[in-house]
Amino acid sequence: MKIAILGSGSIGLYYGAKLAGAGEDVHFLMRSGYDQALREGIRVRSPEGDLHLASPQVANDVHDIGPVDLVLIALKVTDNPMLTELVPPLLNQETALLTLQNGLGNEEFLAEHFGATRVLGGLCFVCLTRDTPASVEHFGHGTLSIGEFGERGISPRLRDITGRFSHAGVETHPVDALIQERWRKLVWNIPFNGLSVAAGQKSVDEILASQELFNHSVALMHEVITIANALGHEIPLDFADKQIARTRSMGAYKPSTLVDHLAGRPLEIETLWGEPLRQAKAAGVESPHLEALYERLVVI
Repeated sequence: MKIAILGSGSIGLYYGAKLAGAGEDVHFLMRSGYDQALREGIRVRSPEGDLHLASPQVANDVHDIGPVDLVLIALKVTDNPMLTELVPPLLNQETALLTLQNGLGNEEFLAEHFGATRVLGGLCFVCLTRDTPASVEHFGHGTLSIGEFGERGISPRLRDITGRFSHAGVETHPVDALIQERWRKLVWNIPFNGLSVAAGQKSVDEILASQELFNHSVALMHEVITIANALGHEIPLDFADKQIARTRSMGAYKPSTLVDHLAGRPLEIETLWGEPLRQAKAAGVESPHLEALYERLVVI
């Protein structure tokens, strides 16, 4: 399978390198890391074993990649307007578009511009940091949940794609309710990504160590679960407890929103906090903790 990686940050480098290491025909669109990748290759450092692509296929122009079978979209959501120019040169009649981006609305954006039948969504449950423009450090986890956009269920295409990730050593699950999975991930993303910035540059262990921030995290989780259930995306309340337990194993991990904030990059505020809040209001669900967090983030 010929695969293009759009967004060679930590997510794109990690999953692209895993696929390439398993023999897939992977092409990385790179800008800041282009020269380093040509000189030194692409590296993944991981407790599961390091990976070095000595001669990766890298390009700084999508036209040099050409049509592919699968486009893996790992750009920041704030860069989505660029996709209208980046994606068309990569398309053939059957090209699938798999977004690994955070929050709500990304599949809808792709469907609007390129057709709903091309679109899949993926949820990454992984701890990563990009050390240099062409290297990434993997701290743990790595599970992927991938689903078709809309009501297409677990299709042969979905089984093929998840099988390729699994063959690459990534625990990958096909799901038939993609939007439910998005809300499940928001149960973690909304409190920990949000508070990591709003509470003053806190890693997840610092959030858990503060009784005030811990209580705030739990309250946010419960609000998100309540919103999801009101929208028909059933999530049990004790899912929050499981997310807290998972977070304790991460140590001094800095969520992606904090990494972006420290680097001076735009934050993915609308997809991660704005859209969930708008959907809560439309459903008549009071969400005071989410609303306060959103209002805090938009002025940072």
